[in-house]
Amino acid sequence: MLDEVDRGIIHALRLDGRAPFSRIAAVLGVSTQTVARRYGRLRTEASLRVVGLADLQRARQAQWIVRLTANPNAAQDLAYSLARRTDTSWVRLTSGGTEIFSIIHTLNNPAGYHSLLLRDIPRTAGITAVSAHYLLHTYRGGPTAWHGHAASLTEEQQRQLRPQPLQPDEAGRAVVTETDRNLLIALQRDGRASQADLATAVGWSSGTVARRLAALQASGAIFFDIEINDRLFGVTTQAILWASVAPTHLDRVATALAQHKELAFVAATTGPTNLVAHVLCTDPVDLHHYLTRRLGALDAIQSLETAPVLRTLKSSSPILIAERPPADLSVAPRPRRLVTVATLPR
Repeated sequence: MLDEVDRGIIHALRLDGRAPFSRIAAVLGVSTQTVARRYGRLRTEASLRVVGLADLQRARQAQWIVRLTANPNAAQDLAYSLARRTDTSWVRLTSGGTEIFSIIHTLNNPAGYHSLLLRDIPRTAGITAVSAHYLLHTYRGGPTAWHGHAASLTEEQQRQLRPQPLQPDEAGRAVVTETDRNLLIALQRDGRASQADLATAVGWSSGTVARRLAALQASGAIFFDIEINDRLFGVTTQAILWASVAPTHLDRVATALAQHKELAFVAATTGPTNLVAHVLCTDPVDLHHYLTRRLGALDAIQSLETAPVLRTLKSSSPILIAERPPADLSVAPRPRRLVTVATLPR
């Protein structure tokens, strides 16, 4: 389990994934060496990874949440194939291992043809059902951290760590453009990569990288997420919740759910189930208590489907780091045989 310093470091990195160890140390009241040593241990033993991601609207991107049902002998291979693509994130095996939950990233424009949705999935053998839901609005997740990752620092400590916002006219100009593509790819791989490594990756000078990063981060065009083994936070039971809510109540219900400490993700989508959420609980009893007592008290929820998460193959970053397998022992080694789902350049 994590102690107070570990949790403080994780919360600090969620606020500013590139914050210097010296600044984190000053806020936590420990030495810089302690922060550096703890960070290294969390990376090695807890699969900690800091990733930089673009705000969807600023990057002109859209997201689709896809549910795939596959034959039992094909589901795991298919899930691994999806995880290896650079246009997917949050690939999970759910519901007895025959259903796959994934988020697909595509362009947010009328010409945003997406081969995975329109060509690759329909022609893949073993898939028995497909349901695609356009993500309309995120209430919890993305720039808004799960409560478990953001409950350690005081408001004053958080203020000291947050990047200073730009002036309104400056923020309006700091949008993600095509020239930032290689920078974003590098940050998706490692949000704490050195400026020298980022400069090499994008072909800019270190000074240009520093200025561009500062502008994008301060404007909210990019943010930093944390990938870590959630078992260290006492989480042993996870599930995807698919709810149907009357449109007139949807915003109110989703806003309320976003405040629940058990939920790491809450979003409004298209489809007959117009609200999706990701719940993290300590055990099945805790999940049952949440479903019956907290969600059960919301009369506006007309129907609810619970899909237990058996395995997470990919988290928030579209870039899968194969050489860093999850520390969770329930994650099986990568299978040798993969179902073919074409990987196209982004």
